[in-house]
Parts: sequence; structure tokens; C-alpha cells
Amino acid sequence: MPGLRSVLLLCWRDTGHPQGGGSETYLQRIGAQLAESGVAVTMRTARYPGAARREVVDGVRIIRAGGRYSVYVWAMLAMAAARLGVGPLRTVRPDVVVDTQNGIPFLARLIYGGRAVVLVHHCHREQWPVAGWALSRVGWFVESWLSPKLHRGNQYVTVSLPSARDLVGLGVDNERIAVVRNGLDEVPTPSLGGPRAAAPRVVVLSRLVPHKQIEDALAAVARLRSTIPDVHLDVVGGGWWSQRLVNHAERLGMSDAVTFHGHVDDTTKHLVLQQAWVHVLPSRKEGWGLAVIETAQHAVPTIGYRSSGGLADSIIDGVTGVLADGHDDLVSRLEQLLADPVLRDQLGAKAQARSAEFSWRQSASAMRTVLESVMAGDRVSGVMWRSAERELLQHPQKDGTVAG
Repeated sequence: MPGLRSVLLLCWRDTGHPQGGGSETYLQRIGAQLAESGVAVTMRTARYPGAARREVVDGVRIIRAGGRYSVYVWAMLAMAAARLGVGPLRTVRPDVVVDTQNGIPFLARLIYGGRAVVLVHHCHREQWPVAGWALSRVGWFVESWLSPKLHRGNQYVTVSLPSARDLVGLGVDNERIAVVRNGLDEVPTPSLGGPRAAAPRVVVLSRLVPHKQIEDALAAVARLRSTIPDVHLDVVGGGWWSQRLVNHAERLGMSDAVTFHGHVDDTTKHLVLQQAWVHVLPSRKEGWGLAVIETAQHAVPTIGYRSSGGLADSIIDGVTGVLADGHDDLVSRLEQLLADPVLRDQLGAKAQARSAEFSWRQSASAMRTVLESVMAGDRVSGVMWRSAERELLQHPQKDGTVAG
């Protein structure tokens, strides 16, 4: 059987979208790696102000149409029209279609059958209420019941073991769930080797949307100012919730202790990260937490909520960072790390060592294994590459061997 030649990627946003985040980066980076290896990669996504209808980014051909919700309708029409040899996708002959389910699937199975792979970063049970009473009920019905029923024979891909367990909880067979973890961009050379800040500095790297709960980080720093008066918070990232957060900082009386950097370029982002002492990611829900590994490149450990799901995979608790049980615990653990340079450096060093395991080339290779299995009519499960986590959890013996 010939190898993978063409892939269609479906996603409600791309990395150029003002609200694009980690899930969009995941698809774009893996798509770029597949394109570099000779695969024809097409992405169908929503249009946004200032975006071209058609564009090629890092070898990925992007076709945009529709808005936040209408993107699903226009994509379905384009896929159906392509089967008749007309429309914007008429020249695309995908071996496999990756249907990214950000709460709602594109229903590519209705057009492509078993060639559709469902990509789920995380389940949205905790996030749907933000959409309002009616839409949240419909959305959760689609995500929790309709989609698993419709895709009962299709291959699933997710990014972490907790997300895989959530899918099993929705009725997806474990034998059809493959875990392809995030890769990692290299640190831009100009930001290498910079100094750590002399005064305690906490960073949050995140999109500014409600479920990221940046308010918890603001409240934590506000509480710690009584014992650590020179602590400062850097919030890196943009989003439609940003003004709410600025107002919240004012209400807490700590506007002078926080800098909202907004959306910045990669070099600026890493310049901020390398000065940080601790990274806080207080999300209600995460599929993986790409920001955890990005900050780990600079030997900065992360504190996040155990209940968030994916952070229990991207953070090895007590080894590369800390998982907190509730806000009071998060504040307590943050205070501990800021006050204990030895513990902070130990966690940071192991976080940095683990970050070296991840690359987009490796992620794309793992994804390609899944896609080619689907082409062959097979289904695969489990983590798609070996991790060196065991080595981080083990201790070297005096003779240089590793204890089991």
C-alpha cells in the first residue's frame, strides 16, 4: 500500500486567528512537518478580519470560510461539493481527514467514513456553561453523546492520558484512542542565556479566556504581597477576556504588581519566560498544557490544578512542577516555591530535562503512524512514542546504574 500522500485538516481556527492557541499550534506544526516530508496538507478553517481566503503557511495550504459557528456549515458544504468535483476542496484527494473536535466535530465521517480521524484535545464539560444555557446543553449533548455514537468505529487522537480517560468515560473504546503529545518549538537564539530576575517573578503564559482562570493567579499574587512584597506577575498572551482581567487586578489593588504583555512575538515571549521564577497555569481544563513545556525550556517549573486533567500529564507532580488541590493550596505551594530556591531549582532542572524530549518532528512522526494505520484499515491505541519519564523518577545508584 502506498504511503501517506494527502491529508485534510479541519479546525475552527488557525494560528493566525486572534483567538488561536495551543490546539491550533498543534495542528499547524504537525501539518507543517507532514508537508515538509512530502505530504500534501490542506487545512480548512474559519475566516477572520484581515485573513486571506487562501494562504500557504509553512507548506500547509489554508482555505478559510465562515465564522465561529458557521465554519462547520461551510466546511461540510465544501466537503460534500468536493465529492461532486466542485467547490474549494475539489482538487483535494485526502487519504485521511483529521476532524478537530473543539467541543463540536465537523462530522467529516458523514463524507469520508472510516478515513476520518477525530482529534480531541480535551472534553469541554467544564467550559460549555460559558456559552449560555441553551447552547451549552446542545454542545454538551453533541460532544458527550452524539459524537461518540457517530464516530463509534473511527480512530481517535488526543494529546494526553487524562484526555484519553475522559474519552473512555464518554463511551469511546480505549482500543481506538491514540495519544500523540505536543511537540515544542526551539527557543529563539536571541533569548538564550538571559538572566533570571533578581526579584521574585511569576509568569502566566496563556490565552486570556474565562476557562483559563487567570483571576486565580492574580488573586494568588495579591495574597502573597503581604509576605513577599516585591513579587511581580507577568501575564503573557491575549484574548477577549483581557480587559476583565485588568479590571480584576484593579479591584484587588495590585495593578502595580502585574504586567499584561498581551500577544507578543516568540522572542519577546521567551525573554519574559527566562526571567520568571515560577509559572502558574490555573486552568479549569487543559488537554495537555503546551505552556508547561515552553516554560520548562527555561528551567521554570509550573504550578497548576490537579483537577484540570491534562496538566497531570504535562507536569510530573513533585518532579517537574506541582499539582495543587484548590486555590488555597495553589497559593501555599507558590509561596513555598518562591521562598525555596533549592526546591525551585531542582524542579526547574528536571522540567528542562524533560522538555528536551519533545519536538514537532517527533509528534508528526507519531501522527503519521496513526494516519497510515487508518489508511490500512487498522486502529491503534496508547502513547505513540516512549517517554523518558521513568528516568526522571528513578535515582542513579553509586555504580552508575539506575534503580528499578
